[in-house]
Amino acid sequence: MLKVAHCNLRYRPNAPLVLKGITCTFKEGTRVGVVGRTGSGKTTLTTALFRLVEPDSGRILIDGLNICDMGLKDLRMKLSVIPQEPTLFRGSIRTNLDPLELHSDDEIWKALEKCQLKNTITDLPNLLESPVSDNGENWSAGQRQLFCLGRVLLRRNKILVLDEATASIDSATDAILQRIIREEFSSCTVITIAHRVPTVLDSDKVMVLSFGEMVEYSEPSKLMEMDSVFSKLVAEYWASCTKTS
Repeated sequence: MLKVAHCNLRYRPNAPLVLKGITCTFKEGTRVGVVGRTGSGKTTLTTALFRLVEPDSGRILIDGLNICDMGLKDLRMKLSVIPQEPTLFRGSIRTNLDPLELHSDDEIWKALEKCQLKNTITDLPNLLESPVSDNGENWSAGQRQLFCLGRVLLRRNKILVLDEATASIDSATDAILQRIIREEFSSCTVITIAHRVPTVLDSDKVMVLSFGEMVEYSEPSKLMEMDSVFSKLVAEYWASCTKTS
């Protein structure tokens, strides 16, 4: 279980707080969407979870342990992330999927099959040793995101963060990614940081942030029935889509 208690965070001493007293519980096996306008603190919450910046005060607990008392390696072995810009590096398919060499070829191929890349890689002459260039530029944006999905499938961590993971991919790849996450991570805590607000309508809960504060945290269906900040964000999103179509 992931618990955030009275968490305050600022990016440097004497700077304004960018997270202000966030308190909430992410139960194991639940899917939580995190939404808010630009600058509301969505990505900063991810920054706090991975300790890219230490909390100013308050605590973040994973299974009762304060993350600030963990070694960074131990903490980050408990968390997986699929970022908006998929992270690939120069090397091979194998080293990009399993950089710590913890998994067998059979496990890697099973992960590739689940993330719809097995057939593509089977057709390559060097198979798992096929090259990946800097930033994965010899692969499409959708394929790069599926590689990141394969990586988290191998790691099987209890907490998965999707940081606007589908913002730059086509709808078909988005559908694949969403389906696999539902099927393969049903017992995990999945936190989705979303700018496209409707993508979290089927979450178990939605957290709404505004200027670093949590203003709503409830089931999306309940929030949609109310004059809530969340329902207004959804309405604004659809209105903007109508204007651009």
